Amino acid sequence: MSSEVGFAELPRQVHKRAQKKGFEFTLMVVGESGLGKSTLVNSLFMTDLYADREIPTANERREQTVQLETSTVEIEEKGVRLRLTVVDTPGFGDAIDNDDCWESIIDYVDMQFDHYLRDESGLNRRNIIDNRVHCCLYFISPSGHGMKPIDIDFMKRLHNKVNIIPVVAKADMLTASELSAFKKKVMSEIQENGINIYTGGEMEEEENKELKMCMPFAVVGSNTLLEVGKKRVRGRLYPWGVVEVENTEHCDFSQLRNVLIRTHMQDLKDVTVNAHYENYRSGRLTKSGGSVLNSADSPVVPSRLSTADRMLAEKEKELVEMRRMMEMMKTQMRGQQSGATQVGNDGQSV
Repeated sequence: MSSEVGFAELPRQVHKRAQKKGFEFTLMVVGESGLGKSTLVNSLFMTDLYADREIPTANERREQTVQLETSTVEIEEKGVRLRLTVVDTPGFGDAIDNDDCWESIIDYVDMQFDHYLRDESGLNRRNIIDNRVHCCLYFISPSGHGMKPIDIDFMKRLHNKVNIIPVVAKADMLTASELSAFKKKVMSEIQENGINIYTGGEMEEEENKELKMCMPFAVVGSNTLLEVGKKRVRGRLYPWGVVEVENTEHCDFSQLRNVLIRTHMQDLKDVTVNAHYENYRSGRLTKSGGSVLNSADSPVVPSRLSTADRMLAEKEKELVEMRRMMEMMKTQMRGQQSGATQVGNDGQSV
């Protein structure tokens, strides 16, 4: 007689269901133009998300305001499907006056929280698409003596809404000693300003060792294949040699990819759900007195709602109106019943 009941098979069942459903992940990249954001994203996920992008001229860039562009691609590896959404922020930090250039980014993050809150409070809860921002790669320019005021202001305003991972862009511009000093300077400024960056969430200390050791990640992005020795590698060719993107002695690209995809992707999603989204949800419900649908504080702009969202909102309004009418009818029926009972009692007394 076997002593096993069978619940040890539950992880296999969860794995099978999750593999069938697929996974969703939203990555936001923020930083000044020319820091290699698009190149790094393409290098991380081995795809070309920006094939149709038009590069603005210098005059257009000077007058450009911060715009958010989303690109979604379905990636499959060994039977596991990932729906990757990358949110880019062209125009960030490019203007002469960059005051409040982060407002549109904050509005976008809040809007995705609000969409999810409405969806999970509505009628169709089975097919909710999660577009909440799970991670923000913030690109820091290596040409300086640390972070700029705009870098600090952005992180201080976003660190309680999204998981921020700081990245030193174009790390091949610095020597090894300069890069080490620059990374220490960035981390000291982060601590001095009380900025909460992503440090591993609920992962074990051993699993967070690589994350904490490399923070901020010094990266080099390239999609160009070069021949080094007898092997082909992705890298950048210089007169003095080749910088290999995936060589851990040259940059932290491989470590960043491991953290984002191989080891911490699910934890980034868990921290978003259990910390950032819960903070937003409790704040919204407290302001609106527990109501999600009729709150005047909602940041959702009606013109930005999809057709499906508008139809769902209209259906929910109809349900609210029907409930109100049902309550009125019940009240009227109670009044009629009490009136009829009173007339009957009067007849008996006569």
